[in-house]
Amino acid sequence: MFDLNLPLAERLRPASLDQLVGQAHLVGEGGILRKTIKSGVIPSMILWGPPGVGKTTIANIIANEVKSPFYTLSAVSAGVKDVREVIEKAKRQSRVILFIDEIHRFNKSQQDALLGAVEKGIITLIGATTENPSFEVNSALLSRCQVYTLKPLDREDLLRLVDHALTTDTKLQKKTVHIKEDKALLQISGGDARKLFNLLELVTDSLPGDEIEITDQVVKDIAQQRVSIYDKSGEQHYDIISAFIKSLRGSDPNAAVYYLARMVEGGEDVKFIARRMVILASEDIGNANPTALVMATSTFQAVNVIGYPEARIILSQCATYLACSPKSNASYKAIGKAQAMVRETGDLPVPLAIRNSPTRLMKDSGYGKGYQYAHDHPNNFADMEFLPEDVKGTKLYDPGANAREEEMRKRLRALWKEKYGY
Repeated sequence: MFDLNLPLAERLRPASLDQLVGQAHLVGEGGILRKTIKSGVIPSMILWGPPGVGKTTIANIIANEVKSPFYTLSAVSAGVKDVREVIEKAKRQSRVILFIDEIHRFNKSQQDALLGAVEKGIITLIGATTENPSFEVNSALLSRCQVYTLKPLDREDLLRLVDHALTTDTKLQKKTVHIKEDKALLQISGGDARKLFNLLELVTDSLPGDEIEITDQVVKDIAQQRVSIYDKSGEQHYDIISAFIKSLRGSDPNAAVYYLARMVEGGEDVKFIARRMVILASEDIGNANPTALVMATSTFQAVNVIGYPEARIILSQCATYLACSPKSNASYKAIGKAQAMVRETGDLPVPLAIRNSPTRLMKDSGYGKGYQYAHDHPNNFADMEFLPEDVKGTKLYDPGANAREEEMRKRLRALWKEKYGY
């Protein structure tokens, strides 16, 4: 029997893989994690995915299934001392699992404190992160862990969770709940199961009577009145960073600095903020102002050295620069189109003329034959085919409407007007 004072998300936390909603590619029949758990041989791993999709739940299920001692640390509050204490306890036990939530917030020395224990098998590490572990987990530790990527929950998953809550939770069943509209419920929760459960419980608790009707307007009104409820586990952090990025993209330095201040005052990780600006500099500014990427990369490096409180000045300088910069997502769109084309067309043969030909056999087979070295021609340009035959003439990069990219368009038009239509 669950304590009804616990949050709904805790009352309904799955205790087995069969109860878990979503992540079928990992825990469904034939999923790699299901096979791993059944084998009883659990490797150290990093669970990477957005908030509220099951990272902590999977870690708990693994510990329950293999009957292992289970320790939990949060990288937000734990330090090297806490890590070492768990390791000392683990030395007196066997098959110990250490779960570290938000492992991306551990600095190098904290991660190094784990490395030896993981290498020697004293602990099995399960780390959870919302950030790309390639950037946030040091390479030595990462090389000793399997990385499993969790997917966002889709609409069907979220509605299954709502139905499960209404039909199984003792507290919610005290009322008859009619969900007339679900758009706001799903939208505000943002694909986060924990946030969805908390919002559902908040709405049902707030409406009087034994029979209630949930509509989009009801959800919006209640969520607006009690928005601070959802900050307990840091969910608002994602709303603020979203507003910050959209302000930069929208060329509003005032809004950008405001949301930056919200993050700084809340103690947000400087690397998290700086890394997002590096991404934006390429995704949303790109060749409209290539210096933006240089600026953002320098900011990322600088704040790692400086730290708070002075890092706020560097972050502000970069944010205002990016907000005021001309914008272009042409490069971002180009790689998206290219990837879509690759997925559709598969591994098309590279034209023989531009293949590598290090051996006599390759040269005799035509590799490299007909290649024209651009610098041997006027204007350092040779008119030849570089794309595979089946997709030749496909224009993937279309320069944006800004001064720098108009110059690029002008050059491309002079070179490739007939072929690509610039």
